Amino acid sequence: MSIEAGDTGSVGIGLRQPHYDEMLRQPPRLGFVEVHSENFFADGGAALALLHSARAHWPVSLHGVGLSLGSAAGLDEWHLQRLERLVQRIEPVRVSDHASFARAPHHAAAAPVHASDLLPLAFTDAALDVLVANVQRVQERLRRPILVENLSAYLRWADDALPEPAFFNALARRSGCGLLLDLNNLVVNALNDGVDEVAAACAWVDAIEPGIVGEIHLAGYHDAGDIVIDDHGSRVHDNVWQVYRHALRRLGPRPTLIEWDTALPELAVLLDEAASAAQVLAACRDTVAA
Repeated sequence: MSIEAGDTGSVGIGLRQPHYDEMLRQPPRLGFVEVHSENFFADGGAALALLHSARAHWPVSLHGVGLSLGSAAGLDEWHLQRLERLVQRIEPVRVSDHASFARAPHHAAAAPVHASDLLPLAFTDAALDVLVANVQRVQERLRRPILVENLSAYLRWADDALPEPAFFNALARRSGCGLLLDLNNLVVNALNDGVDEVAAACAWVDAIEPGIVGEIHLAGYHDAGDIVIDDHGSRVHDNVWQVYRHALRRLGPRPTLIEWDTALPELAVLLDEAASAAQVLAACRDTVAA
């Protein structure tokens, strides 16, 4: 997937319930807003009406958490049908979900159940085959490429065989999808691995094919001492900003989301974070232009 020239350099924030009234009453200048797709699956109602109102002010990015793209049990038809209808109604600027699985049967003869979590994939050829097939099915149904996000993971599989960036490079090459590059997740994983988080995250970025990156996520994390949690509940940490600057030098400008989902602050705080990202993007554009 290649990035359209007109879609570079925009910064967005998540459209979350505590900020609905304020954002629609005095719409801030944003490149886009992001919503979680599953919150708007109903036919009609207040939620969908609000999303249509938001769509009148900003491009909307649909970010899902429930497709279970890595599930060997396949995709849930009802979920895919709801997503298809939402895409038709909203005409989003981007559609994304995660390189994870959540659906599996309790035993071979049982119907799949949903774990309501983003469980990490093994980086193996077999897992890649499953992910490619499911991503292709989604894209054929939606009639558009999607973005697939790298995960913050708190365990690794013993049979991992491929480096994670190589896994995503192969996924994009075989399926035609793009990568939603979550830099906070890279930093969190490196911190939990006990390695230099900035160096490790920058090396990850350097190993990815630049043309596949369709969006970047920035967020805060919580350091609990014995584990670092990707909680999206604070300002972006300085080490993540460092990786962001490196990523833009390597990739060029990319649409960027400030992701904040827990302990939501005043809207002004989110807009301040977005302004910081916009400043970094502007500096990147100036460098490219020079």
